[in-house]
Amino acid sequence: MADPRIRQIKIKTGVLKRLAKEEASYRTEAKQQEEKIEQLKAAAADSFLIKQHVASLQETLMMIPDSRRRMTIAHGDLLQLLEAEEELSESAEYQEAKSVLESVKLEA
Repeated sequence: MADPRIRQIKIKTGVLKRLAKEEASYRTEAKQQEEKIEQLKAAAADSFLIKQHVASLQETLMMIPDSRRRMTIAHGDLLQLLEAEEELSESAEYQEAKSVLESVKLEA
């Protein structure tokens, strides 16, 4: 049977990947919504429609810090796990986890 430590590394790597993708998605969505609002303002669209888009943008912007917080926690969890399980450093899962840790940026 497979080593349960390898399984934990795979799970935590997947979580970090998913959260990084989620945050990037929120950032992309926010940018698209900002562009849409600017287009509506330029076209002198109905103020109610603009307000709806602004409210949607605000909801999206509120999700970014939450995603960042969860991603930071997942990053720390994976880093801690890899430090504790250094004897598995030859495994493919460990190498992939290291790669994901390096690719996920935690700057603001």
